[in-house]
Amino acid sequence: MRYDLVIFDNDGVLVDSEPLSNTILAGYLTELGHPTSYEDSLRDYMGAAVHRVHDLVRERTGQALPEDFDDTFHARVFAAFERELTAVDGVTDVLEKVAADGVPYCVASSGSHERIRVGHRTTGLDRWFADDIVFSAQDVGRGKPAPDLFLHAAARMGVSPARCVVVEDSRLGVQAALSAGMDVYGFTAMTPAANLAGAKGYFQAMAELPGLLG
Repeated sequence: MRYDLVIFDNDGVLVDSEPLSNTILAGYLTELGHPTSYEDSLRDYMGAAVHRVHDLVRERTGQALPEDFDDTFHARVFAAFERELTAVDGVTDVLEKVAADGVPYCVASSGSHERIRVGHRTTGLDRWFADDIVFSAQDVGRGKPAPDLFLHAAARMGVSPARCVVVEDSRLGVQAALSAGMDVYGFTAMTPAANLAGAKGYFQAMAELPGLLG
């Protein structure tokens, strides 16, 4: 099937940010008295908007995180991005192929617009993503696994959900794509295929993706 729109997740698919951000998140939550390992953070928060962190901590402990939690967390993450962030290996080749084939594409991320832009500027991916093809959970109010973000991206791009394909690396992202009625391919570089149940197919290296997209 030739799709009319390719929707890329950002963290872990375009930029190799998940190890950095989840290490920082686990450390900060632990610092605040909510012991969290790196593995816990990946399991509970990978692919999610930051409001999920607040929701789960409140649900589990009855406590609210500090009012400046988001600002402090993002400041630490952005500083780490500027020092260490790289693009996912092979993703520029995928973007070149999709663009050369004339297939519309965009990014739809649970991260904020600022987080997306910092990551893209740092890695040089900003040349591929004009403002009008960058969508964030900020735009809809609910992050993944709700389908709102993907449906918003499809609507703004003028494409029916049934003609969209999503490229995801998180359980929550796959669930969101399926709920939106879209095909999804699971990137298994960090997440086992078993945790991405429901995807149409799986790939471990970006070089495999163009063949899946047809």
